[in-house]
Amino acid sequence: MLVLSRKPGEALRIGDEVEITVVEVKGDMVRLGIQAPRTVQVWRKELWEAIVAENIAASEDTAAQSIPLIPVKSGVSDLLAKKKK
Repeated sequence: MLVLSRKPGEALRIGDEVEITVVEVKGDMVRLGIQAPRTVQVWRKELWEAIVAENIAASEDTAAQSIPLIPVKSGVSDLLAKKKK
């Protein structure tokens, strides 16, 4: 992790298209201004993690539903039922 010190009004660049400016420092809060093209998505980390977790859960639900059911012959199911008794 790169750690930088910046004062209000100072900025840093990420690549050619993203600029992050320290707008204000008040107590333990820092306000940042982010200038980036509309094609670059900017998310708060906690929202990004929630979206990723929700997408994973949805894909697992979809995967479980899309597993093809294998038909069991009646003779096999009768044998299994007898074993359980």
